[in-house]
Amino acid sequence: MGSQRCRCTSSGSPGTRSTPRYPEGIMAPDSHPPAAVTTSVPISPMESRFVRAWCVAVIASSMAGTAWLMAFGVVGSAIVAGVTTLVSAAIWIIRRPHRAWRRLPWFALAYVGWAVASLTWTAWPGATALTLALLLATTAQALFVASMLTGRQIIHAIAAAVKWMLALSIAFELWVSLVWRGPILPHFVRPGPDFAGDPIQFWSRDKLFTDDRIQGIFGNANSLAYIALLGLVVFGLQLVTRDAARWPLVAWLGVSAFCFWRGSSATATMCALAIVIVIAVVLLMRRAPDAATRRVLYVVFVSFGVALVTTLWVFQDELFDVLGRSSDLSGRKEIWATVLERFAQSPLYGWGYSVPWVPTDPSFDGWIVDRGVSVMQAHSTWFDVAMQLGLVGVVFFAVALGAFTWRAWFLALGRVPEPGEPRAPRSRLLLIPALVATILAVQSLTESSPLLNWGWFLLVMLAFAIKQAPARLRGTPVRRRSTLAAAWPLEGTR
Repeated sequence: MGSQRCRCTSSGSPGTRSTPRYPEGIMAPDSHPPAAVTTSVPISPMESRFVRAWCVAVIASSMAGTAWLMAFGVVGSAIVAGVTTLVSAAIWIIRRPHRAWRRLPWFALAYVGWAVASLTWTAWPGATALTLALLLATTAQALFVASMLTGRQIIHAIAAAVKWMLALSIAFELWVSLVWRGPILPHFVRPGPDFAGDPIQFWSRDKLFTDDRIQGIFGNANSLAYIALLGLVVFGLQLVTRDAARWPLVAWLGVSAFCFWRGSSATATMCALAIVIVIAVVLLMRRAPDAATRRVLYVVFVSFGVALVTTLWVFQDELFDVLGRSSDLSGRKEIWATVLERFAQSPLYGWGYSVPWVPTDPSFDGWIVDRGVSVMQAHSTWFDVAMQLGLVGVVFFAVALGAFTWRAWFLALGRVPEPGEPRAPRSRLLLIPALVATILAVQSLTESSPLLNWGWFLLVMLAFAIKQAPARLRGTPVRRRSTLAAAWPLEGTR
């Protein structure tokens, strides 16, 4: 009673410490629920709602990515990034959330540190400085959201952000078709009758009422497909666990499926197949009665994975025919060859950070041209990192992605119960970080998106949030009682 600090429940409302309320099918992991996040200042219900809404806006802003460039250009996008970062910093300072800062995602931060260090040797200092500002802002925003929200709130915030992105994409395409009536260039410019550029330059090609691909507010069909796939994952698991109202989730699943279909991305399709496999593997592994059975299953699944990858590699031409793509991966092989030539000239440290490639910089302007437009990425995370930050950078990024995947995997899987110990029920919502890691891992093969915008944002945010969870929630044996605030109070019966 001597302390006047207000302790928030897991729902974010003020009050004394109490047992969190869980939707049907989701319960606290034991009779002593983890303490909610506390702050050093009293929190009103309105302030709590504002912070959660702001976190949704931050996540949505990271997902929007190229939409800011399409609408407002480089200067406008920089202003948006700067203002949102300053607002988040102000909230962070005012709220002062109690977090275990020793549990920061250090591997991801090491990659960021190496990128910053490349300022000392970069061949394109202007591009490096500009894109480093974006990387630092994205990283800070991800840490901000992870420090402000619990695990359940993070999942709800991701779901809300995806809804905004899909709804805005459909609304934008409808506006282009019904009001604008024709293709639209960035900055709301109508192409004239003498326009000689490639359709790749259009923000939208006005294809909503055709059977062709649509691009949404992103100006990129692949980006639309990835966000739609994320929606299928989150809304689907929310529906299975009854984490929200059923029929709205069914409707959003329909919207996600429509956008995924109309985005028609080959890599996103491969991500979807990988997600199905991962879900099946996790659900089977959860049923393993003991550690020995799990080890056998690991051997079986790894062998199956190696055989599957080998088969896909051998029959890649047939696979591309099925997916309706060319065997050169839509020109990617030529891009990779050019990037690797530059990498070979400085293999250890690389040429300097720049994600994305700044097309106005002389080093990138006209370096690799695709259909009349300077390419802004290597279309492979690994080749991009190798060219920019060398083999050292590749190691840093591989460890960062690997550490996140490792923690997400065991968060989803849980530990094997001891002999005679009842099996602890686990919510299927705990699959979400592992499925995000799956998307990023597959996407990294043919896209550089995991290095920027929502890809890097989700990697850092979820890695930090998982590391905040006590060992018992991560599925590892507990040697001592954890005093950390639980980031993932999601274990349940479904």
